[in-house]
Amino acid sequence: MNFAVGLKPLLAEARSMESLEKQLICPICLEMFTKPVVILPCQHNLCRKCANDVFQASNPLWQSRGSSAVPSGGRFRCPSCRHEVVLDRHGVYGLQRNLLVENIIDIYKQESARPLHAKAEQHLMCEEHEDERINIYCLRCEAPTCSLCKVFGAHKDCEVAPLPAVYQRQKSELSDGIAMLVAGNDRIQAIITQMEEICRTIEENGRRQKQHLGLRFDSLYSILEERKKELLQSIAREQEAKVQRVRGLIRQYGDHLEASSKLVESAIQAMEEPQMAVYLQHSKELLKKITDMSKVSMSSRPEPGYENMDHFSINVDYVAEMLRTIEFQTEPLGEDEADGPGDGSETVADEERLDSLEVPEATEDVGPRQKPASSPHGQH
Repeated sequence: MNFAVGLKPLLAEARSMESLEKQLICPICLEMFTKPVVILPCQHNLCRKCANDVFQASNPLWQSRGSSAVPSGGRFRCPSCRHEVVLDRHGVYGLQRNLLVENIIDIYKQESARPLHAKAEQHLMCEEHEDERINIYCLRCEAPTCSLCKVFGAHKDCEVAPLPAVYQRQKSELSDGIAMLVAGNDRIQAIITQMEEICRTIEENGRRQKQHLGLRFDSLYSILEERKKELLQSIAREQEAKVQRVRGLIRQYGDHLEASSKLVESAIQAMEEPQMAVYLQHSKELLKKITDMSKVSMSSRPEPGYENMDHFSINVDYVAEMLRTIEFQTEPLGEDEADGPGDGSETVADEERLDSLEVPEATEDVGPRQKPASSPHGQH
């Protein structure tokens, strides 16, 4: 059936909004929330002023906002569920505002402030029976109608109900729906807050694990550098010993060569002496010196391959392969391990594992190692 539309339906009356108003009462001041409204981690709402009063009462030594003398926030309990709320250094000003509740309060206040005559029931008139008010509700057609339509008109076979009863029932359902939406939005806000906290925790854990990984690799670098230094020192010691021995032999041969050259020069000068008597005075001594010089043994020299240093070759392929297979541990770390290197026990263990990897004395393609001389002048 068609009926006159009339004025727009009013949003609410005092009685129909009682259930909604109950949802907007602060549990501390027992009045409607005063903006700004803050939402606690337990998802209950408070006026910021009331929350600050409770917080100040629980933390009497806490300074006012902006004081540099207070490095951290305090804590208090939610008046609704007694959940402990821990605040940061901003106090209650660090709590998130519940903009949804604030918007609902604004709408509620706007509707409550409308004049009384505007709230008076506006009667709609039946379009078919112009003098009849719409005062009943057809339950089958789900449409308001008038009494004549029920008696003589299109709704004579339909079940009807008084219009105020249906009105109050649907208004109550709508109010319950609004409360349900508010509660659902609070739950969603809680989930968002939890997920944001999860994101912050993931970022913090990632940063900490990156730092720990860097420390582990830094310890490996230091072990490799220390081992490299030790091996270089081993090469340098044998190099110095061999060079000193060979230089000692060079000095011996040089001294012998110099003495021999001087003797040859003396002998040539004697050969040029024209007087036989003078020659014979010195020839016997000269011949004895030549004989003694020729008897001096100069067989001391480095053995073949003495200069070879190939026995200091090392094979690091298996170590490199081991380093390439470094992976994260699949088992969870203990508290001590998760806190990173503390007393250096892991570094010591790494050093022991690398030190156990002995440097090969010689590779397969190198000849037998030459034993280093015990003294630079070991042979003559």
